[in-house]
Amino acid sequence: MSAEAPLIHFETRGQGSDVVLLHGWGLHGGVWDRIADRLAEQHAVHLVDLPGHGLSPAPTHATIDAVTGRIADAFPLPVHVVGWSLGGLVGQHWAATRPDAVRSLALTATSPRFVRAPDWPHAQEAAQIEAVGASLATAFDATLTRFLALQTLGSDSARETLATLRRDLFAHGRPQGLEAMLEVLVRSDLRADAAAIACPTLLLFGLRDAITPIGAGRWLAGQIADSRLVEFPRASHAPFLSHEADFLAALTAFLTEHD
Repeated sequence: MSAEAPLIHFETRGQGSDVVLLHGWGLHGGVWDRIADRLAEQHAVHLVDLPGHGLSPAPTHATIDAVTGRIADAFPLPVHVVGWSLGGLVGQHWAATRPDAVRSLALTATSPRFVRAPDWPHAQEAAQIEAVGASLATAFDATLTRFLALQTLGSDSARETLATLRRDLFAHGRPQGLEAMLEVLVRSDLRADAAAIACPTLLLFGLRDAITPIGAGRWLAGQIADSRLVEFPRASHAPFLSHEADFLAALTAFLTEHD
């Protein structure tokens, strides 16, 4: 009998305190490749494929509770969590619901709510996100490519960043659960979680981000007691790619401070 496939695929590099890297929607853990190599000089770095992405199977239950639980169960000891976009949504819920398991939290280009509401202007309209899901069935590759382009829009290195994302898009295989995970993005509202995040938190946001506007980062900075906001004036939705050196400088200093 063959061994049962793991619920979460992740790759580990380096030795030291544990750092878990969580990627954004439509991608996989390999998007952190260059960041992971640098962090692995001092840490055990775990590059996770979120459920339904890369080599991780689709979630049985597409809720933020189920997705976060699956990842948190894979790392039972206290870890530093670094989350980008969708990965940052998971990171917020992880830190709020399992405070003893998260030593520190670094959130980049993310939000507690990805859908605009009368009391939440720092997001996109639901119809824009739902249109992405609707087009996956008929134009999967083209839909993902357009989404990648949106993530780099406005960055002063948009062409180079987009080329990197396109090159590595299917490096872990074709994802099998993107529709379900997009539903997690649309349905989740974690604003009530923010005040429950007690661990040290670093917020890394681009001022030109069209997906998670800087207002979301500033709101999180006002709600999370032990937080610090770093703004990248010329970055869009992927500052760890477009402004790698500055991003790494801020992140490594933060991890060292809270190791």
